[in-house]
Amino acid sequence: MKPDGDDKDQVTKISTGASQPVWSPDGKWIAFSSEVYPECSTDACNKAEDEKAENSKVKAHVTTRLLYRHWVEWRDRKRTHVFIVDSDGGIARDVTPGDFDSPPYGAASGRDYAFSPDGRSIVYLRNPDKVEAISTNSDIYVASLNGGEPRNITAGMNGYDNSPIYTPDGKYLIFLSQATPAFESDRWRVMRYNLANGEIVELTRGFDQQASNITVSPDSKTVYFTANLRGHNPIFSVPVEPDFRLRIATHVKLLVENVYAGHLGTSERAGRIVFTSSSNASPAEIYSADLSTGAASQLTRVTESAIAPFKLRPAEDVTWMGALKKAHGFILKPANFDPSKKYPLIVLIHGGPQGAWSDNWGYRWNPQIFANRGYVVFMPNPRGSTGYGQSYVNDVTGDWGGKAYRDIMNGVAAVAKNRFIDRNNIGAAGASYGGYMVDWILGHNNDPRFKFKVLVSHAGVYNLESMAGATEELWFVRWEFKGMPWDNPTLYNKWSPHKFAKNFNTPTLVTAGELDYRVPVDQSLQLFTALQMHNVDSKLIVFPDEGHWIQKPQNSEFWYGEVMDWFDKHLKYREKLSCRPF
Repeated sequence: MKPDGDDKDQVTKISTGASQPVWSPDGKWIAFSSEVYPECSTDACNKAEDEKAENSKVKAHVTTRLLYRHWVEWRDRKRTHVFIVDSDGGIARDVTPGDFDSPPYGAASGRDYAFSPDGRSIVYLRNPDKVEAISTNSDIYVASLNGGEPRNITAGMNGYDNSPIYTPDGKYLIFLSQATPAFESDRWRVMRYNLANGEIVELTRGFDQQASNITVSPDSKTVYFTANLRGHNPIFSVPVEPDFRLRIATHVKLLVENVYAGHLGTSERAGRIVFTSSSNASPAEIYSADLSTGAASQLTRVTESAIAPFKLRPAEDVTWMGALKKAHGFILKPANFDPSKKYPLIVLIHGGPQGAWSDNWGYRWNPQIFANRGYVVFMPNPRGSTGYGQSYVNDVTGDWGGKAYRDIMNGVAAVAKNRFIDRNNIGAAGASYGGYMVDWILGHNNDPRFKFKVLVSHAGVYNLESMAGATEELWFVRWEFKGMPWDNPTLYNKWSPHKFAKNFNTPTLVTAGELDYRVPVDQSLQLFTALQMHNVDSKLIVFPDEGHWIQKPQNSEFWYGEVMDWFDKHLKYREKLSCRPF
C-alpha cells in the first residue's frame, strides 16, 4: 500500500496465512513465515490437510517427537517455514523445505531472516539437532534465491545464534550468539561474520552483559544495541571493525544511559538514533539521541495525558547485603505516599529465574497496580537476575531455594526497617520461578526477623520431578538441575517445594492458566491440594483460556481484582483505589 494507506494490493493468497513480512533491499521480493505440513510441496496440499483435520470428528493429538507443544500451542505435524514471493504477487516459494522449523520453534526474536543487500540471497535460522526439546542450538543458513544447497555458516557454534542482519555494504553479517549449548540464559554476544572469508569474531569481548536489539548504522561502521544493566536497558555501541590490537577489555561504549530502550533505528543524515523507552511511571514513548553525545530528547507524549491524573511515583533504587554480596532492586510507593504513615509491604518476585525487575512499564504484573492500592512494593533482583554480570546469572543454577532465597529474605528485612513499613503486614506474590519461590517460602516461612502473612502463587513450579516430565523445553530443567530426575534425584529432592508441604500454614491464593505448557497447570493443582489437606486458608483460580500469562483484558482485570482482594483480606488493609487496572 502507499504510505498514506491507499491502494492496498494483496500480495499473497496462501491458505496457511502469512506473517512477519520482510522487504528485500531492491523491493523485488517479500519474505514471510507460514506454518505448513512438511510433507506438502504445494499450497493445495496444505489446504487439503487443513480441511481434513477441521472436518474430522477425531481431535486427538498425535506426535512422534518431543517439543510437541510450546507455551499454549500443540505442534502435532506443522512446521514454520520461510517463504518468498514477488512483491507484485504470485506463487510463494518455500525456501526452507523439510521436517524442521525455520525460524526455530520459540525463536528468540521471531523474525530471524533477512535478504542480502544485493537481493540475491536470504539468511535464516534453523536448529540442526534432531531432538529440539533438549537443544538450544540454532544455526544461521544462507541460501541463494536462485536455488542450490544452503550453507550453514555457524556450524560448530552449538549455542543459540539469532537476529542476523547484514551491514548495508554487504561485507559482514552481524548476529547475536550464546556460547554455551543447552543454556538459554547464557550471555548474548554481538558477533561478526565476514562473508568474504568466513571468519567469525565477537565484537563484545569483555562485555559482561546480555546484548539485544542490534542494529547497524547506514554507513556500516557501527553496531548499536541494548543490554539490561541494573534494571535499565541503555544503548551501547561497538565498531563493526574494532582495532583488536589495542587489547582493551571491550570496545563497547555506553551511548545513552538511564533509559529502558528498544526498537533502535539510526539516521546518519540527522546524526541521531531513535528508540522507544518507558519507566515504571510511564508507558513507552519515542525518543531520539545525538549519536556523538548521547543526549536524548522525548519526541512523543501519546500517553502523558492519560497517565498524568494518577500521579504515579517513579521506582526508587534500593540495595542491601544479600547472601554473599550486595543485591539490588526497586521499591515503589503509592501516589499519595505519606512518610509519617505505616504501609503494608508487598514483595513481588520475578520469574526466570534468569530475569529481572526493571524500571520499565509492563502490562503484566504492573507494580503500580499494587502500589496504588495503598501498598509499598518491593521488587528484589536476587542472584539469577540479569543486568548484574553473567556470574550473578549463573549462580542460581542448581541452587533455586538457596542463596536466591536468602537474597530476597535479607532484602525484605532491610526494606522492613523503614519507618513507613508495617513489618507485621507483609505479603508476597510471584509467577513461574517467582511462583516457585512463593511455594518455597510456604515451606520455609520461619525467618525470625519477619513473617509473610499472605502469599500469591501464579503458575508456580511446585513439584520439580513432575514439572520436569511435563514441561516442553527440556533443556531448561536439564540445565538447571544437572539432568532429569532419574539423573540427579538428590538435587530435585533438595529444592522441590512439595517436599516441605508439612510446614504449610500461610494463607495462599493459587492462580494458573489451563493452557500453560511451560509450567503445566497440575503444578498449581498439586499445590492447592496440599494447602487444603493441611487446612490452610487457600483459594484456587484457573483460567481455561489462558496460558503462562493472564493476558485477555477481562481475565486480567478479574485476576488483579482477586489478587488485591486477597491481600486486602489478610493484611487487613484497604485504601481508596487510586489506580484501577487498565
